[in-house]
Amino acid sequence: MKLFPKSALASNFGWMMAGQSMGYGLRIVYFIAIARLLGVLQYGIVVGAFALVNIAAQYGRLGTSTILLRYVSPDHARFAVYWGNVLLVTSTMGGLLVVIMRVAAPHVINSASAAVVVLLAIGSCLCEQLTIGATQAFQAFEQMRITAIFNQLTSLLRTFTAISMLLAMHHATARQWALASTVASAIATLVALIAATTRLGWPQFKAHLVLKHGGEGLEYAFASSTVNAYDDLDKTMLSHYGMNAANGIYGMAYRIIEMATVPVTSIQLAAEPRLYQLATSTSGFDSAARLGRRLLKHGFLISAVAAACMFAFAPVIPLLVGKGFSDAVSALRWLCLIPVFRSIHKITGSVLTCTGKQRFRTFTQVIAVLLNFGLNLWLIPGYGWQGAAGSSLATDGALAIMNWSLLEWLRTRVTRRVGPLPEGLAVAASGR
Repeated sequence: MKLFPKSALASNFGWMMAGQSMGYGLRIVYFIAIARLLGVLQYGIVVGAFALVNIAAQYGRLGTSTILLRYVSPDHARFAVYWGNVLLVTSTMGGLLVVIMRVAAPHVINSASAAVVVLLAIGSCLCEQLTIGATQAFQAFEQMRITAIFNQLTSLLRTFTAISMLLAMHHATARQWALASTVASAIATLVALIAATTRLGWPQFKAHLVLKHGGEGLEYAFASSTVNAYDDLDKTMLSHYGMNAANGIYGMAYRIIEMATVPVTSIQLAAEPRLYQLATSTSGFDSAARLGRRLLKHGFLISAVAAACMFAFAPVIPLLVGKGFSDAVSALRWLCLIPVFRSIHKITGSVLTCTGKQRFRTFTQVIAVLLNFGLNLWLIPGYGWQGAAGSSLATDGALAIMNWSLLEWLRTRVTRRVGPLPEGLAVAASGR
């Protein structure tokens, strides 16, 4: 008997991949529209501001939606109180972060980027975090069709906004785009909150949950912020050194890299509820690790194909977004191996998180942040975006090695302590 049928996981992955693929198409249209709307310099200003905001944005939820996913996935009756916890904490922390960004930005990034930080912080630290909370609520119920839709709702509205502005205005400033983007984020949030509350249940607000799970939530938030830190420190530092044009070039290439990780993200999102369930079963860590290894094979192969395609088709970039982005061809070829590294550290990292080993994952991510910061500090002043690209490759590669090694070490320890997984459960966990 299979505890977790392969068909159910495949269906979840199918819905997530469909949603992510829709988002993939939206992002292609979005990047073409926004690049032509802003141009390389104004786009670089937005990239610098958004990078700073994104480093802190995960603290807007303070890990509450991940806590919901962990505790509601095995027991849906818990939803109301955990949904209330998400709304209460995110509304409070998101507002606080907007104020912090307003105070800190002029001291960290250049004045042009700092001028649009508050608008982007409202959109990312408050609105987008509430939308993510609603999306993960549907994920906990394994309603992946709706999860996939809400995962892309903000992107859809921003794409529509960018196209409308391009057709009506032809050119916009960074501030005009920041305002329009924030309005789009707010509309997406309103729709997502109404849908989650009416379909899944009304929230119950119990303050003791904030204290009960505060430490765990902070741990999740810190771990997520370290991911954003090693993703966005390079763009923040390019802005700090006033390299707005270089940031526009590098930011464009990096966005394409993020699009290339869509299949791995789909696998990760589809598998997380199942990994949480496996972690609470009698076979525990070993079952989750077996499923993770199986998923990793698929993720690695898909990412390798994506890397080859990006290297081959990089010269298409200036044809789509304008000659001002010609140097993005070289930047993309520098960065094309990153999805391969991410296929390893994202899936192995999810196994660590879902099996209660988040602290180990956080440790490797902190090392990655420190490595990334040190390399950026050394390389960016002298080499600009090329230095940032080299730092990103080294960071993602190192994290992939660390997470893989750590998961194998923990699996060996568990096997020695409790013995190998019985054959029947091993087959069920692997999905064969």
